[in-house]
Amino acid sequence: MEEIQRDSMEFDVVVVGGGPAGLAAAIRLKQLAAEKGSEISVCVLEKGSEVGAHILSGAVMDPKALNELFPDWQSKGAPLNTAVTEDRFLFLSETGARQVPNWMLPACFQNHGNYVVALGNVVRWLGEQAEALGVDVYPGFAAAEILYNEDGSVKGVATGNMGVGRDGEPTDSFQPGMELHAKYTFFAEGSRGHLGKQLISKFALDAGRDPQSYGIGVKELWEIDPSKFKSGLVVHTAGWPLDSKTYGGAFLYHFEDNKVSIGYVVGLNYSNPWLSPFEEFQRFKTHPAIRQFLEGGKRLAYGARAITAGGINSLPDFVFPGGCLIGCDAGFLNASRIKGSHAAIKTGMLAAEAAFDAVAAGRSGDRLTAYPEAFRASWLYDELHRARNFKPAMGKGLWLGTLLVGIDQVVFKGKAPWTMHSRKPDHEYLKPAAECQPIQYPKPDGKLTFDKLSSVFVSNTNHEENQPIHLTLKDDRIPVEVNLATYAGPEQRYCPAGVYEFVKNDDGSDRLQINAQNCVHCKTCDIKDPRQNIVWVVPEGGGGPNYSGM
Repeated sequence: MEEIQRDSMEFDVVVVGGGPAGLAAAIRLKQLAAEKGSEISVCVLEKGSEVGAHILSGAVMDPKALNELFPDWQSKGAPLNTAVTEDRFLFLSETGARQVPNWMLPACFQNHGNYVVALGNVVRWLGEQAEALGVDVYPGFAAAEILYNEDGSVKGVATGNMGVGRDGEPTDSFQPGMELHAKYTFFAEGSRGHLGKQLISKFALDAGRDPQSYGIGVKELWEIDPSKFKSGLVVHTAGWPLDSKTYGGAFLYHFEDNKVSIGYVVGLNYSNPWLSPFEEFQRFKTHPAIRQFLEGGKRLAYGARAITAGGINSLPDFVFPGGCLIGCDAGFLNASRIKGSHAAIKTGMLAAEAAFDAVAAGRSGDRLTAYPEAFRASWLYDELHRARNFKPAMGKGLWLGTLLVGIDQVVFKGKAPWTMHSRKPDHEYLKPAAECQPIQYPKPDGKLTFDKLSSVFVSNTNHEENQPIHLTLKDDRIPVEVNLATYAGPEQRYCPAGVYEFVKNDDGSDRLQINAQNCVHCKTCDIKDPRQNIVWVVPEGGGGPNYSGM
């Protein structure tokens, strides 16, 4: 395609991603301008068809950061309607369940004062607040490219071209992307952000840090029998169906209107290529302690998303000339608490305060050093520092990990005189298929357990089919010659949406078929591919899942 002439727009701050971090940053910038009697122009780009369309989380939300952003959030109608009323933590065997007495639970598993929410609805509400303050919010526009100034600082981003055919050539509906230039650009794309990954590499932001660690969360929304519903009940589990060497666990949250969120998280440092996180989740629902809630109910929605879980040990430097990373694009999630939205909101606010002062002082394109300085002085730093040993400890297996976490969190309150570390990225843990035990998963019954394609259907996922495939391969030979030959084609199993399948050519040889239209943008393939051969890039804006109530 010949070089396209693109129009450009100028802003003080451009925010890539309309999730909790990005919207909190935009809101805080406008609040500060109103307080100081000044003006600041702020734009938020969101690749989903609407704000909240791509938001997926458990979620139990700590309102601490929201209290700081909007002390009057209750009177403003924020959809935090269900206070947590009870915590239960279960260790599961194949048929049994043993509940941990609440007095033995570390503080990180206690949720008094928190709320069970549909995070997508919270984000939609944040979007409304942002627009009311004068933020320009552009849903359906995916930031596809980072723009740089001649001195190497970030200049802004360009949105993807629309109306490009599968062959890479413009169609009759072609529209060129738009350049958005800014004094500072915030990247708030969520876990394993496409552009954030490029920035971490270009500026070596992860130098000297532990390798980042991820999980995949697979979630369903159910409406259950009212007689089985208990508003505000929060259930977490560990153990079955995963073996004791594999990190993972589940959640079941009762919130409002007889609805429960149920999900399963599997650490992407698992070693057995036969493992399927999606199938483990389906199997989990058949456990008697879980089945009892769901039987007689109806599944309403499905989704999946990667989780940045390495914590403060894996946190990259998150400022660079001309911008910064906020929220899960950097990795501020607290894995021990299974919470990230409060951290995302807080980091968005801290970055906004640093950028506002810089713009007011006439600066642009430099490093917002006030942001990491403010983070290190904040309650969030203290919280994440106390949780620093959780993920490395759990990497040692369920039972030893539980013991180590108990010592770290209960005995030392997160202030143990040592720091544990992770040494390898997740994709390096995968073993050859011949060295591992195949896993036989039961067939779905269509009532309690489901297949991937029917699940993708209720995620409301849609992509314009005549567009370049956004799941790109560095080398077309690796899927068959390495992944299939050595690892039995793990992409067929770690993808929770049926995107990847190996099919036979007419001559009997194998090839990888990529069903990109099924992609729910979870980013698992970009993380777990054993040779890092799959690179996720943004499709046309507006494509992907359209989550409702998730």
